[in-house]
Amino acid sequence: MSTPGDHRAARPPGLRDAPLPWIAPDWPVDRRVRAFATTRAGGAGTGPYASLNLAARVGDEPGALAENRRRLVAALALPEEPRWLSQVHGARVVRAEAVGREPAPEADAVVCRSPGIVCAVLTADCLPVLLADRRGSVVGAVHGGWRGLAAGALEAALEAMDRPAGDLCAWLGPAISGTVYEVGGEVRERMLAADAATAACFAPRGPGHYLLDLYAVARGKLQRAGVPAVHGGLWCTLGMPRWFFSYRRDGRCGRMATGIHLA
Repeated sequence: MSTPGDHRAARPPGLRDAPLPWIAPDWPVDRRVRAFATTRAGGAGTGPYASLNLAARVGDEPGALAENRRRLVAALALPEEPRWLSQVHGARVVRAEAVGREPAPEADAVVCRSPGIVCAVLTADCLPVLLADRRGSVVGAVHGGWRGLAAGALEAALEAMDRPAGDLCAWLGPAISGTVYEVGGEVRERMLAADAATAACFAPRGPGHYLLDLYAVARGKLQRAGVPAVHGGLWCTLGMPRWFFSYRRDGRCGRMATGIHLA
């Protein structure tokens, strides 16, 4: 089981101070690869969406969402607004070059080989995974909830990258940690049926209950696929309410964005 640092800490590791605070991935990729993970801070939202919700269809006020997305692009100097997905906890991968604005495609992973196109996934406990090859020729983003990980979203994204696994790097963004993510026995059964090696990612938590370490699941899958460099995985969205939305903690809440593009 991984230990993502002290999630009670006042500041998340990697935080960049700014009017819109964000986390800068620390990983050995080409300088053409630009990546980010947002926090919940720096936005225009109120109530359960305070303040930087970036997801549609979660109940936030449309004007606040539009302002938050505008602030994201401006603060991080993005070449465009991310090509948002309609995430369904599956394993479908799309190419960013083929993704239009509306309607957003139903998919849980996206890859891109063209500069200036921003790939992103939205999360509030699920695990965002960024992928890039060391040469900076292809990037990707994966929405890794337990259902998507069990369905093979990460493996499908690696295949879509179409690069030798040894040339790839991965970065694991803010997610709920294995110290607090409690699930029932049916989740364990479904994940083990899909990948028996994930058994080591569960810790007993009373009869029929387990703690599930999504970071360990992703690391194991990446390592078994041959990806040598896996970074990040230092946060707990549930345990850091000042900085992160958490569906498990709050129910009605916003979503953070984790994104990547080629310059």
